[in-house]
Amino acid sequence: MENIIYTLHDFMLHTKTITYVLMGVALVSFVGYWMFLTGREEKMRKY
Repeated sequence: MENIIYTLHDFMLHTKTITYVLMGVALVSFVGYWMFLTGREEKMRKY
């Protein structure tokens, strides 16, 4: 698979695609990190 960039529009589309993929990976990573941070909290007993 060759990704040859001929025009400015091809370049912009390619960089935009990479940006969306990185944003998705960052979002999934953040949710995983948040679950890691909040998963260790113990419930407070109220009695």
